[in-house]
Amino acid sequence: MANADPKTAAPSLEEVRARIDAIDAQLLALVDERAGLAVQVAAAKAAAGDGDKFALRPGREAQLLRRLLDTPRQAARPSLVVRLWRELIGDSLSRQGPFHISVYGGRDSGRAVEGARLRFGAAPPLRQVARPEDAIAAAKTPGGVAVLSLASETPWWGRLLVEPNLKVFAALPCLAAWGPRAALAAAQVEVEPTGSDLTFWVTDAGGSAEAVEAALGRDGVAGDLIAEAGGLKLFALMGFYQADDARLARAPGRLTGVIGAAPAPIDV
Repeated sequence: MANADPKTAAPSLEEVRARIDAIDAQLLALVDERAGLAVQVAAAKAAAGDGDKFALRPGREAQLLRRLLDTPRQAARPSLVVRLWRELIGDSLSRQGPFHISVYGGRDSGRAVEGARLRFGAAPPLRQVARPEDAIAAAKTPGGVAVLSLASETPWWGRLLVEPNLKVFAALPCLAAWGPRAALAAAQVEVEPTGSDLTFWVTDAGGSAEAVEAALGRDGVAGDLIAEAGGLKLFALMGFYQADDARLARAPGRLTGVIGAAPAPIDV
């Protein structure tokens, strides 16, 4: 057998480990620099009089992640990219002002907590609450985020109809490969279209979900029932709809309304 060409021979294990060590050092330096920039952002906002504003920008985050996942890669899986940047973003937010999470888990508290950590990272403090109204109340404090399970016998989504400043801004998990939609996140933030969105709409319309979906469809609105309890139905509408959209005003139900919108889960 001919000897392997030294120019094309695979690197030794020691060489690979040495390269990993070098990359780790470079990664740490860059992560440290990024964290320092978050501190500078906080200082600049305080100097401009905006230090008390919640820095959460869900639309910008979604566009960043989509851009990263569209960037050619050789080996990094989408889940790795999303986890890394969610941690970086969460840490950055926690350095720019108050940031805390309250989780109402419903019948699947473990899934709701897991979704919250996947979405917001390990930096913000997280507490579980026994009632959805406790999570909603916490979300109305500076830097507060409520994560509310869809596996609930309580129609908490109806409460958001009378909370005009509190908006659903995220569906969890944010990566389709991590499983089906399990919870929604709400906070006092502005929601804005990102090009691929879901709008969350509540109705007290009687009858079947299929009948409501058919009525919406006749007006050009595509939607799916995602939760139902206490005489209220919660639908995810495909696209970004304003609260005063005439098509929704014509939809079935006497008590209806948009409670927020979120970037659609990233499907890769």
